[in-house]
Amino acid sequence: MGDGVFETAAVIDGRPFALTRHLERLATSAEGLGIGRPDLDLVREGVERTLEGQDLPFGRVRITVTSGAGPLGSPRGDAGLTHIVVTEPAERPPEVSSIVTVPWTRNEHGALAGLKTTSYAENAKMVEYARARGASEAVMANTRGDLCEGTGSNIMYVLDGQIVTPTLESGCLAGITRALALEWLSDDFDVVERDAPIEVLADADEVMLVGTTRTIQAIGRVDDRELPAPGPITLKAQEVWRSREAEGIDP
Repeated sequence: MGDGVFETAAVIDGRPFALTRHLERLATSAEGLGIGRPDLDLVREGVERTLEGQDLPFGRVRITVTSGAGPLGSPRGDAGLTHIVVTEPAERPPEVSSIVTVPWTRNEHGALAGLKTTSYAENAKMVEYARARGASEAVMANTRGDLCEGTGSNIMYVLDGQIVTPTLESGCLAGITRALALEWLSDDFDVVERDAPIEVLADADEVMLVGTTRTIQAIGRVDDRELPAPGPITLKAQEVWRSREAEGIDP
C-alpha cells in the first residue's frame, strides 16, 4: 500500500556518495511517516554487502524501508519494519535534457509533504505525461501555484544573475543534491531560496535540475520554450560541483 520510505544514493567508483546524508533523510522520512526509526547500522551493512564484488564505476544503491507485513487495507501490522537494499549499474544522464510542466499540483500541506515515500503512483503518472511530450522530467507547481519540484529532482533557475530554487515551504523534497549545491555554489554565486509562480520559468535565463544521478543538469527546453544549454552559469556550477564532489565521498 505504499507505506514505506526510500533513498537512492549514487555509487561512484564502487562507493556510495553522501550516504550519511541519505541515511539521515531516510530516518526523517520514516519517523515523519510514523513507521518508526530504521536500523541504520543494518542498512549500512546491507549497502556494503551489496557492493562487495561488484565493479560499479557508476551506479545506484536503493534503500527501502516499509512498515512491514500487515493486514489488507490501510491499518498497519505489528511485524516490524522491513529493510531492503539493492544496487545496480546506471548510465549517466545526458548533459542537457528537457522538462514539461504538468497540470497537477504538489500539496504542500499534505500528510506526505517533504517525505520521500514509496507512494509514487502520482509521480509515475507525471513522468509518463512528460515522456509523451518528449521530455525526461515533469515539473509541478504547488497548490498556491508556486514552482515546487520535479518528480525525482529539485529545480534551480537563473534570473538576473541569481541562482534561485524554491524554498522547502513550497512542499518540495529536501534534496541531498539541492542541499549540497546550495552550500557549494554559494562561494561563487548569489544563490537564494525563493518562491515564485511556476510561470517564472518563462523568464528564466537558464534552468537546471539537481538530483542524485543528474547532479546539476542543464535544461534546454521548458515546455515549448527553447533555452541555451548549458548556459554560462550552469557550466560554472557544474565545474564547482565536480571539484567539490572529488573532495570526499561522504560530504
